[in-house]
Amino acid sequence: MSAIDTWIAILGMTVVTVLSRALFLMAGERVTVPDRIQRALRYAPAAALAAIILPDLLTFEGHFTISPTNDKLMAGIAATLCYVLTRRMVGMIAVGMIVYTALRLLG
Repeated sequence: MSAIDTWIAILGMTVVTVLSRALFLMAGERVTVPDRIQRALRYAPAAALAAIILPDLLTFEGHFTISPTNDKLMAGIAATLCYVLTRRMVGMIAVGMIVYTALRLLG
């Protein structure tokens, strides 16, 4: 792939990304989403995030494991509990990183 092909690909991906995001803004209030779909989409970000993060939390040294020796899983559980109790995203991130760092340093 030549340099010009790379730049054309980057430009094309940029145009597609901007257009796909901007269409919702350009449509404004002319387009309405039915209530049933809005309710379903309310939980979609959390499900997508869980689908991305859970596989990483459930692996330890390349193997699937659910045990107290899995530092990432323990930090994830602590972070989740922090968020459920406080509803603070920054606190959740801080608790998760502190627990993960402490478990790695102590283990």
